[in-house]
Amino acid sequence: MSRSLKKGPFVDAKLMEKVTRAKATRERAPIKTWARASTITPDMVGMRFAVHNGRDFIEVLADENMVGHRLGEFSPTRKFIRHGGKIQKAIEDEAATKAAVATKATQAPAAPAKK
Repeated sequence: MSRSLKKGPFVDAKLMEKVTRAKATRERAPIKTWARASTITPDMVGMRFAVHNGRDFIEVLADENMVGHRLGEFSPTRKFIRHGGKIQKAIEDEAATKAAVATKATQAPAAPAKK
């Protein structure tokens, strides 16, 4: 559910203070923040943010397409590794060996060096 138009977009007060300070000094260092729920405003376009994802900070460069979205949307909290277990790994290894054999067969043998 979206936020009421009467209230306007949520932006953390401390974050906005940091943004205005960085714009005034033209500082290029990323702004470190834990405010994942803050909405990206047009004032933030072109700035770098270090958004905390629960473990470490992920750097996000705010551009025009991100206006209206939340900072947390661009800092994923979960890391996808892959599906499958032993069977899937065996299938991938088999495909890799077939590919290696195919590339080896297509390579022309090197000509012997003349003396």
